[in-house]
Amino acid sequence: MFYFLVAIAVLLLAYAAVLVNFVRKGRKIPPAAYLGLAVLNGLILAAILAWAIAR
Repeated sequence: MFYFLVAIAVLLLAYAAVLVNFVRKGRKIPPAAYLGLAVLNGLILAAILAWAIAR
């Protein structure tokens, strides 16, 4: 489970880096990007809660 959490955290950081790259180039962030960010955040939050409860 720990490796799953690390993998999701790395995906979240990579996704955030892509969004920062968009902003630096002067582009607007597409609305779907916010949904993707919310899904990744929700997934890591659910995984952390499941991991904490299982311990």
